[in-house]
Amino acid sequence: MRSFPTDPRKTRPAKNGRPGRFHPNPQSCTQDFAEAAVGCLPLGRPGRSMSKVYAVGGAVRNQWWSVLGPGADSRARFTKSAPRAAETAVMVEFPDVMRIFVLGAGATGSLLAQLLDRQGHHVWCGDRDPDRARRFLGKKSPIAIVQVNARNLRGIVRAAKGCQLVINASASVFNEIVMRAALRLRSHYLDLSSHLTRNPFHAEQFRYAQKFESKNRAVVINAGAAPGLTNLLVKRAADLCDEVLSAQIRLYESSESDDPISQWSPEVSFDEAVSHPRIYRDGKFRLAKRFSEIEKFRFIDPVGPARVVLAAQDEVATLPRFIPMHDLDAKIGGNEIDRLRRWHKQGKLSKSRGLQKSRFPETSSPRAIARLIRRGVLQNARFAAAILVRGVQRGPKEDVHVLMRSDVLFPSLYTIRGRGLYTTPVAFATAHVAAQFVKFFPRQESGVFAPETLPVEIRREILAGVRSQGLKIQHKVTILKTNSEDDEEESV
Repeated sequence: MRSFPTDPRKTRPAKNGRPGRFHPNPQSCTQDFAEAAVGCLPLGRPGRSMSKVYAVGGAVRNQWWSVLGPGADSRARFTKSAPRAAETAVMVEFPDVMRIFVLGAGATGSLLAQLLDRQGHHVWCGDRDPDRARRFLGKKSPIAIVQVNARNLRGIVRAAKGCQLVINASASVFNEIVMRAALRLRSHYLDLSSHLTRNPFHAEQFRYAQKFESKNRAVVINAGAAPGLTNLLVKRAADLCDEVLSAQIRLYESSESDDPISQWSPEVSFDEAVSHPRIYRDGKFRLAKRFSEIEKFRFIDPVGPARVVLAAQDEVATLPRFIPMHDLDAKIGGNEIDRLRRWHKQGKLSKSRGLQKSRFPETSSPRAIARLIRRGVLQNARFAAAILVRGVQRGPKEDVHVLMRSDVLFPSLYTIRGRGLYTTPVAFATAHVAAQFVKFFPRQESGVFAPETLPVEIRREILAGVRSQGLKIQHKVTILKTNSEDDEEESV
């Protein structure tokens, strides 16, 4: 909460109702309130998350903000009447607005920055290639872009100076560098995935838990669609059981194109493709063979049945640590994983060969996706997820074995195009889910949080927010027969 002394006679509306943008690396504010508001606040911007925006005598959307007299509530009141005389000091509250720096303005980071800007936050981006980042954001976007190398700790600190939250939307290999930058800035931190090179079964972000606790700052890791939303759904199902026996995560990624098209960061896609899948079996972490344990799984319509194989997903590294269970694995299906599996069998997919751009091309910009669609190279793309949790519900007379299933259908490329956007379903889903994690960020907490360890109220709000964005989520509970019941039926 900050107060700005002002004189009502000096206040004036912003030109065309569009005040100036928030400038990165903000300096201390010494001007009167009207000038500070014009320079720092997105007044009149639709979809802002702040509960109220206060000004004195300024016209906002053809309505007036007036100030109560002495003895009344300390906050400003919204009214349609003309401005009147007020005290020289006004108390201003912006409870939900944050200054956010997004590192990595690619397909996901650029869309996330725009979503946060619509929520009313003050957002600017950093990228090693500002021209490429501008192609993702759009030439008309007011969001500022700063050139910065994610490998340069000091460069990140300079670019993000003044922010309250640092978001790493670049490759997960830079997580620890960006976290150290956030510590120097005394800011909160959020990322979308883990790198898991030091220990394949322990997320590297937890190494910084004590440092962030000492600075009273919060870290939320793996805050995307998968991982992220999948973690929340597993935790939701686990809360409905007294004992969790097993959890299964099934993903579907498909693009109707003969040529490889990166729906996600090519570096992250390659890293996952050449890594051994992590599984949790009989209470122990293990590494499995790549593209193994083929099974046929039925996803929600219109996806339907698909062949899925084991994949290196980050959920396996965190969920068993916070939710007691016996088994957990993650599998992916779709023509993209089938293509990777074919290359693996042919010996064309290995760490020694490195990332080949012909197989893992750069993520296409919105204009490039539009051209691919017009040329008929890319017809459609889909992304779906399913969560299955088997558990036991204790009863006064007998225990009940249940199967909790949650299905998520993200908008297809065709649906996204109908909204006037040109991005992939994976980038669309990740950005929209991450925006909800930011909207309900645990600023009052400190330490490092995986999605499943967030307070229950925040987890519920994030799931409700995801649904409000048009993502289809279905839940189903099935009561399973126990072995004793089967034995009784056979004896009869």
